[in-house]
Amino acid sequence: MEVFAQQLINGLTLGSIYGLIAIGYTMVFGIIGMINFAHGDVFMLSAFIALIAFLILTTFLGIASVVVALILVMIIAMALTALWGWSIERIAYRPLRGSFRLAPLISAIGVSIFLSNFVQVVQGARNKPTPPMMREVIVLFERNGYAVALSYRQIVIMVTTAVLLAGFWYLVQHTSLGRAQRACEQDRKMAALLGIDVDRTISLTFVLGAALAAVAGTLYLLYYGVVSFSDGFVPGVKAFTAAVLGGIGSLPGAVLGGLIIGLVETFWSAYFSIEYKDVAAFSILAIVLIFMPSGILGRPEVEKV
Repeated sequence: MEVFAQQLINGLTLGSIYGLIAIGYTMVFGIIGMINFAHGDVFMLSAFIALIAFLILTTFLGIASVVVALILVMIIAMALTALWGWSIERIAYRPLRGSFRLAPLISAIGVSIFLSNFVQVVQGARNKPTPPMMREVIVLFERNGYAVALSYRQIVIMVTTAVLLAGFWYLVQHTSLGRAQRACEQDRKMAALLGIDVDRTISLTFVLGAALAAVAGTLYLLYYGVVSFSDGFVPGVKAFTAAVLGGIGSLPGAVLGGLIIGLVETFWSAYFSIEYKDVAAFSILAIVLIFMPSGILGRPEVEKV
């Protein structure tokens, strides 16, 4: 029971990070129907931005408070990563929007490779550690010499994910930008005829998705304390899996899928062979899609006549 409780906490923490990345996938797909396969590497890039910003704030500017430094790091990472997201959309995706369907996909893969190699050249191929942050833990209970603990880092990650999910759900459902996004999702041509600036709406969606990836990158750095140029591929694929599992196009579904993937990984690693944890996660996806092709919270796609 003690191991189960600890792995439940670890799984919810890891799943929260996957969920934040998955929201970026599902927002872009919901509007333009394209999987942004560079999103995982945008997440990796944001983690490096957060690392550099944290070192500058604490080492050169002398900010001693970890909480203040983390808040500033998150703001800086969101701003700079959002700028990257806007640039990627303008350069790599917008010119190909009217091309054949595979063109944006090929462009997304190219952007992914570019970002990965760019970070490798600029920062090097070695893992980049960060000084320990928020090492305090709360011991929930102890039994048979095993302590079930909840760290402050895990609390920050789960609370941040919950707050951002609520905020973005409100944005999509109750704001003018959200109405424009939902209109573009249904019919971009009709949305343009009704006066909606489709290009601006899509650009803002990429900016918001990149900002969410920046939050996830900062939390990833906070949780693991190390980042590498190759850290974009695997979390990106798992976050995409989470988006499909929860129902791509659904914000709560993206977070739900991320939590499921995180829980499957951690429980499998605890009770079975850790080498097969990725196989277990993708197997769950395959099983769910066999019986629920649109995902857990996804809406069945209606064919327009």
